[in-house]
Amino acid sequence: MSGTLDLLLKERIVAIVRGLEGESADRAAEALVGGGIRLVEVTMNTPGALKTIAGWREKFDGRAAIGAGTVLDLQMAKEAAAAGAMYLISPNLDEEVIAFGAERGLSVWPGVMTPTEIVRAWKAGAEAVKVFPMASLGVGYLAEIRAPLDHIPMIATGGVDLTTIRSYFEAGAAAVGIGSRLLNREWIKAGDFERLTDNARRYVEIVRSLT
Repeated sequence: MSGTLDLLLKERIVAIVRGLEGESADRAAEALVGGGIRLVEVTMNTPGALKTIAGWREKFDGRAAIGAGTVLDLQMAKEAAAAGAMYLISPNLDEEVIAFGAERGLSVWPGVMTPTEIVRAWKAGAEAVKVFPMASLGVGYLAEIRAPLDHIPMIATGGVDLTTIRSYFEAGAAAVGIGSRLLNREWIKAGDFERLTDNARRYVEIVRSLT
């Protein structure tokens, strides 16, 4: 088990940063880390994603693990790794990306939906999988697939908020991915970064209460 997977299983929340750039992105990330978030994913379809990943690796060194999200193929994986991404997350299953991660010592958490995809990803070397889209599939679906596949860590992504987060963990999620519920655009636009920190802290406190 890699150190990054250890961190995932301990902290249990991955913040998903999509579409934010520049100073507002920097301040938002600082707010989340200040609230206790320890894994931050910058999606590759965010403008300037590679620059952000590189900058945050330095800025948050020792405070948070910075990864790349929406890594769709091998080329994206190579670019993300070169920028300093500590782990790679995808909405899809690409075994070339998993193999690349294994070669580089990078955790790869691919997107899966069906039991067949989950087992394929695991056999290919993925340390954990991202079950997506959970907002559509529902907590009941997660509980059902966890029953026969409880040896595979699953990151539930989609539909996670303060009222539902407990139910995802009760259904067997090892961790959750959270985007807009942590990065409220109206708060960011208003410069209300303290509110982002307070909100992040609430999520972190719920997770800690479960352990």
